[in-house]
Amino acid sequence: MKVAGVQIDVALGDTAANQRVIREHLEQAQAAGARLVVFPECAWTGYCFDSLEDAREHAQPVPGPVTASLHADCARLGVHTVVGLLESAGPHVFNTAVLVGPDGLVARYRKVHLPYLGVDRFTSLGDEPFAVHAIEDLRIGINICYDASFPEGPRCLAIQGADLVVLPTNWPPGAAGVAEHVINTRAMENGVYFMAVNRVGTEGGFRFIGRSCLCGPDGETLARASDEQPQMFLADIDPERARRKRIVRVPDQHVIDRLADRRPEMYGALIQPHQLQRPGR
Repeated sequence: MKVAGVQIDVALGDTAANQRVIREHLEQAQAAGARLVVFPECAWTGYCFDSLEDAREHAQPVPGPVTASLHADCARLGVHTVVGLLESAGPHVFNTAVLVGPDGLVARYRKVHLPYLGVDRFTSLGDEPFAVHAIEDLRIGINICYDASFPEGPRCLAIQGADLVVLPTNWPPGAAGVAEHVINTRAMENGVYFMAVNRVGTEGGFRFIGRSCLCGPDGETLARASDEQPQMFLADIDPERARRKRIVRVPDQHVIDRLADRRPEMYGALIQPHQLQRPGR
């Protein structure tokens, strides 16, 4: 499957302008042969809101008008897309990414790990489990931005059979190490493709650093965008590569299987509640 990552600038609160940019790039990606097109975190709404009230003004239910618009475009073009937005759900606003295709909404993912930054200072913690979703023969898991700094989420998705983990993100200065090293590591340690799609431009006093990338199951970089300019990159994904977890390097002498070789019974400390207070909460 050919996939596209679309690194764009985003207009804070100008959902009509952002919708136009997303539609234009869906059309360009489809014309280039892509069947899955991934956009940044909060690409529909912007990210650097200064209050919950400001964020709520631009949040939408899922399913709702945003997913209906994306469905219409995906049905017309015959593609799937992952787009970040703010989701309203009762008293909550979530930082959410939706997976939409020709048949409508496939899945949503609510960001589980929230940094003290931008709108994440006010959004609610994601409350739905990690899950894998099939489009054609490709199995996809979704994380968002800061989630990649925690190995547990991608590992959960790999255990559930993900071939590809997509990461809509808004990396600001200070996240260069994640862009340069963490995405490759998450791909390698789980034997999956890992696509991080960042934005560029400046919003709310923060400059976003681009450097979107796609890494393969061996941790190799398959595609990387610039650190300044909007850019679309394309690459082919072979699901069978991600499904070959048992790697025989030397028969009967050197075999690696990072899922089969896990020792979950030794990891109890990982699921113990902690007492640390989140900044600003």
